[in-house]
Amino acid sequence: MNYYENKPTTTDTRGQTDHYVKMNNRRNLEITGVKEVDSFDNEEFLLETVMGYLIIRGQNLQLKNLDVGEGNVTIKGKVYELSYVDEQQEKAKGFFSKLFR
Repeated sequence: MNYYENKPTTTDTRGQTDHYVKMNNRRNLEITGVKEVDSFDNEEFLLETVMGYLIIRGQNLQLKNLDVGEGNVTIKGKVYELSYVDEQQEKAKGFFSKLFR
């Protein structure tokens, strides 16, 4: 059974789904509510989600599944850090300076 089949999903006024992050043993990461994959390499992913930008840092990170229509992303590799970038906070500090330091 698919993990997300029994989860209730709601949509906001723009038709976007809820946002979930599921991590298993720091090696498998499943994310829903992804609007866009902005950039990625084997050490860092930058995802635009319905809850803001999500930065994932780690080692040997690989994009295993991308379903643009559903907004689902699966990443494998050793995860060290997950952090959200608040758009309002970043406007005051300089959005790109925080993302690309």
